[in-house]
Amino acid sequence: MIRDILIARVFGVSGDTDAYYVAFRLPNLLRRLFAEGAFQQAFVPMLADVKSNRSAEETKSFIDKVASLLGFIVLCVSILGVIAAPILVFVIASGLVEEPATFDTATRLTRYMFPYIFFMSLVALSSSVLNTWKHFAIPAAVPILLNLSLITATLFVAPLFDQPIYALAVGVMAGGFLQLAVQIPQLAKLHLLPRFVNPFKAMKDPSVRRVLKLMVPALFAVGVAQISILINTNIASFLAEGSVTWLAYADRLMEFPTALLGVALGTVLLPSLSAAFAKGMTDRYNALLDWGLKLVVAFAVPAAIGLALLGEGLVSVLFQSSRFNVNDVYQTATAVMGYSIGLIGLIGIKILAPGFYAQKDIKTPVKVACAALIVTQIFNLVNVPLFSHAGLALSVGLGACFNACCLLIILRRRGVFTPLAGWKKLFLTVILGSVLLTAYLLVIQHYCDWTQMAYPWAVKLGLVLGVVAGAAVLYIGTLAVCGYRLSDLKASEVD
Repeated sequence: MIRDILIARVFGVSGDTDAYYVAFRLPNLLRRLFAEGAFQQAFVPMLADVKSNRSAEETKSFIDKVASLLGFIVLCVSILGVIAAPILVFVIASGLVEEPATFDTATRLTRYMFPYIFFMSLVALSSSVLNTWKHFAIPAAVPILLNLSLITATLFVAPLFDQPIYALAVGVMAGGFLQLAVQIPQLAKLHLLPRFVNPFKAMKDPSVRRVLKLMVPALFAVGVAQISILINTNIASFLAEGSVTWLAYADRLMEFPTALLGVALGTVLLPSLSAAFAKGMTDRYNALLDWGLKLVVAFAVPAAIGLALLGEGLVSVLFQSSRFNVNDVYQTATAVMGYSIGLIGLIGIKILAPGFYAQKDIKTPVKVACAALIVTQIFNLVNVPLFSHAGLALSVGLGACFNACCLLIILRRRGVFTPLAGWKKLFLTVILGSVLLTAYLLVIQHYCDWTQMAYPWAVKLGLVLGVVAGAAVLYIGTLAVCGYRLSDLKASEVD
């Protein structure tokens, strides 16, 4: 959040910022395909299986071969991406062709930042290994280094460039390198630091081929979600200048609870679910899924309400400045509201999809994701003409809810997941807490015009934090009065 606050205040909203977010979308897309997305979904269950059933030497050899093959592939992709940058920018944001300067900036930034996927793919592998060995701290902390790099670039490197936006490319590349570097000592300490193996020989290993086989449907699964993002980015490039940037900042606010709850839970659940399934521990597997879904309902619902009703205040306090004006605040806040409607679906997918990946079933989430892509674009046909860029955010949220509901229904029908005791109590307390929270925030919004406050920034920040703190006390206090305790959500099964 500090990173984005500074970027918004230094660079504001312009064609250059649209170019940066378009350019960063490309390596970020491939990072999710080759790294956190398809690769982790295929690699983590296989690694858990190998670790549980083979010797330490065989496990280390498996890691060596996968790391060598992954590194070779993403290096080749990075080179191709640098060469084909103009074509890629045209594909992802063809509307920028009408603004030659913005298109040229996006192309240059793409070339500078594309090798980011090389570092991040190896970061994903390192994180997967450490998470499987129950070392969660370093993998969870490494994204801070990208943030620190971008903060440094914004404050100290940008003034050195004639076109300051290029400083962000320096920050992205430095951040990718540092995220990989800090994980190396921990891997070495565990004697798991990969050594290079001929990638063509690595492909002959049956376990490695199994990972590749699992990655194919996983690529489609993650690719479908990324195709939806690409389509939305392309549509946004044809809308008013700044639309790409408004959506980027709204997306950041939406991703805050998604990462805090969904990604964190998914990271912990996938290796635990994979190990439970590999050992035939169906009760533990079911309990883990039940625990994750209860946390989603308990905290994603109030988070969605908070984003929808306090979005304008959050955007104003975090981003408003002479370069990020009142109109930018309003436009970003409407997109935040659109995203918030589907927040529970966006977070729910992070919990439900690992339930399939742990079983090495990636085809089912792929089919569901394809259906969700179609549904999202159908929503776009209605929402974009009505709400412009905010309609894109709304369609993404509704599509995510459709996706999550389908995954849950399939797990239930297969008998893989059966809700445990406590759901009725949870629903009733969450509903009551949400009603009171909504009333509280509506009153605040009625009396507060966040964009017109003449207070110093620190005072405005204190006010919005006070509102958030009051909302948290009200919501959690309501649960407590109803006899619900946070300890009820403690999972003794996760260690």
